Amino acid sequence: MKTSIPTKPQDHLLKLFTFSFFMTMGIVVTFFPLYFDYKGYSKLQIGLLYAIGPLIGIATNLLWGFLSDRFQTVKKIMIILIIGQLFTAILVFTAGWFSLLYVCLAMFFFFQQPVNSLNDSQLMLSIRDSGKSYASFRVWGSIGFAVSAGGFGLLLRHYGTGLTPILCLLTISCTLVIVFLLKDARQGGKKMAFGGMLDIIRSKKFIWFLVLIIIMSVSHRFNDGFLALYMRQLGASDSLIGYAWMTSALSEIPVFFFLSKHGHRFKELPLLAFAGIIYAVRFFIMGSIQDPTWVIGVQLLHSLTFGIFLFTANRYISQIVPDEYRSSGQAIFAVAWSSIAGLISGTLGGWIFDLAGGSTVYVIAACLSIVAAIGFLGTHIFQNDESESMPSGR
Repeated sequence: MKTSIPTKPQDHLLKLFTFSFFMTMGIVVTFFPLYFDYKGYSKLQIGLLYAIGPLIGIATNLLWGFLSDRFQTVKKIMIILIIGQLFTAILVFTAGWFSLLYVCLAMFFFFQQPVNSLNDSQLMLSIRDSGKSYASFRVWGSIGFAVSAGGFGLLLRHYGTGLTPILCLLTISCTLVIVFLLKDARQGGKKMAFGGMLDIIRSKKFIWFLVLIIIMSVSHRFNDGFLALYMRQLGASDSLIGYAWMTSALSEIPVFFFLSKHGHRFKELPLLAFAGIIYAVRFFIMGSIQDPTWVIGVQLLHSLTFGIFLFTANRYISQIVPDEYRSSGQAIFAVAWSSIAGLISGTLGGWIFDLAGGSTVYVIAACLSIVAAIGFLGTHIFQNDESESMPSGR
């Protein structure tokens, strides 16, 4: 008898939690750079502020993922993290000088960074016996991000960038209320064993996959960290910047649903190589744009880049990491594509932006995407040749 199938109200709560959390993420990604720019910080300072999140995330993703697996709970960890976000966000918005802001933002990211990977873990554990699609839940994150980027962009256009703190605290508070209503996805699970996790992270195949993920993710994180500033450099308003982010988030939705139904027909590595090629096209176009309104059209390619990347990489990870290591496996993946890549892109991107401008940042991002695409395709070909050359026998 299947006892772990979530009830229908629980499904709604999981979608609502994902929606609410990604509304906060939409503010952090889309409007935090504009808020710090509004407060008078330089592009390099803003890059350093964004770099501290990924740096902290390297440790905090692994720490909270390990604790979730060790104590077999997602809900209790989530409650701690979101309460921490609420209090540290207040500190971020009241910090009076850069050094204090840097410390406060580091504290905020300590609690904010792991929620994404833990939510993915929560969704995958909740649907494992139900036959439901991860995409049907994760798509509510895209909707939440789009509503945040578009709707809040309009509010900020009318009431000013100074409204950002109120919107951020409101979405975090809503997320906190919802998490108390969720069931714990880890109840009665199999306990993790340290030796098994070590075997996973020592795998050459796994490590090489993470290296390629980091290369592709650096290019993606360049866009995350500097799209708003690049558009502002081109003369865009806050609302236009919000529309650009809303467009990219909405574009994910049909791709998630398509891959949830037909993704099994495609092998992961060639699909990731295809995403890398489209990333390169997208960022080469971005580097040559002069009119910021054209960015909205280019953002539609987000569907064929990040939409494919996220779904396919998560599917690959879920195949090679057992359920008892789910949170730790997702945490390692998050450290690779979010923390390490974000650290590199934040520091390097801020320096390049100040030195050579936003267009150069996007050209470098396109080149990295090509490198990643070649790596994924080459790995696929090499693995096929290796399997064909293996002697058959009993």
